[in-house]
Amino acid sequence: MKFKSEILDSTSFNRVIKRIAHQIIEKNSDVQNIAIIGIKTRGVPIAERVAKSIFEIEKLKVNVGVLDITLYRDDLTHISPDPVINATDIPFDINNKTVVLADDVIYTGRTVRAAMDAVMNIGRPSKIELFTMVDRGHRELPIRADFVGKNVPTSHSEMIKVNLLETDGRDNIEIYDL
Repeated sequence: MKFKSEILDSTSFNRVIKRIAHQIIEKNSDVQNIAIIGIKTRGVPIAERVAKSIFEIEKLKVNVGVLDITLYRDDLTHISPDPVINATDIPFDINNKTVVLADDVIYTGRTVRAAMDAVMNIGRPSKIELFTMVDRGHRELPIRADFVGKNVPTSHSEMIKVNLLETDGRDNIEIYDL
């Protein structure tokens, strides 16, 4: 991979988190009825940060869960003969809640489809919304994000990397040539 450029620096990254928190609040007047579920792996810290921002704004705690979609992927047999299953941790009732799925990048839409299938196996939310830090286009399924940090049109020969303080020691978003 060859580094191309930084799309968002740390300051802009944190602004996006706060902006998305405000947008979620504006779209969903009953904040107590919202649950944010991070799609493993990078969606989890993003979900936690958005929930923290909502708390800072509204002084209301939003439930945050962790979703592993491994068994719901349509390319499971291509990934590995022995896939690693991580824990889903949603210790609250999602029935009749607005579930906001959080992920780092939306590309083909297949990860989101798998996440929606997984959520529907857990319960029946009243609504599912999607937040992603980057929408890079190239959808293969009719799925769109409700809340987008940054739209970055890419080619198939490019890759978006969302770096997080929790896992990478810094917050930023970069683009690479493959």
